Amino acid sequence: MADSEPGIGKKILSFFIKESDEPAKAAAVAPPVGFQPQPNAAPTVANVAGTMQIDRKFVEHFVDLLEKANLPGPDYFEYKQALKSTEGLGLGEEKQFQAAWASFKAMGGPKDTTILKSSADQYLGILDKDRTSFLKDVEKAIKERVGALQDEQKKLEDSNTAISQQIADLQKKIENNKNRLGQISGEVTEQSARINANKDSFELTYLSFVEQIKSDLNKINQYLK
Repeated sequence: MADSEPGIGKKILSFFIKESDEPAKAAAVAPPVGFQPQPNAAPTVANVAGTMQIDRKFVEHFVDLLEKANLPGPDYFEYKQALKSTEGLGLGEEKQFQAAWASFKAMGGPKDTTILKSSADQYLGILDKDRTSFLKDVEKAIKERVGALQDEQKKLEDSNTAISQQIADLQKKIENNKNRLGQISGEVTEQSARINANKDSFELTYLSFVEQIKSDLNKINQYLK
């Protein structure tokens, strides 16, 4: 494949995705007042086989990767381009591959399929290496970002456990205080009654002594003149 073939990225893109031919339609009705547009989801495109929707940003990533890894001379991609050109000719799959092979050889490509297989394997190796690197980055991101979140999650859970225990301890303390308050109320009544009874007994005894002494004084004054 030529090193600087014009539009190679666009050609590679067409090998792997099926671009929609339907033109975008302008909105006919203005959005209602107060309408808040929702963020667009990651755009997806159909793969060539039409079996799944794939993420355009990754499609463009792999296209860029393969474009930069472009091998010199006719190889798998020239053949893929020739195969793409057979679409719409009404040929069966086998005939398409055979017609593309004839076209590839006519472009000056090698006369056997070895170059197709070896170059395709090289591109597969490039994609696999990129996948390995990507998965390492994913693992690193999980450790750094998710790991940090998990650490924060653990700290918050431990904090909540400690706070819950503190709350339980405080509730127990409140219950103990309530029980003691009930006991104190009874003890206040009991002690007050006991002290007042002691006071009354004291007063009675006091009055008895005072009356006895006064009585003796009166008699002394009366009898000992």
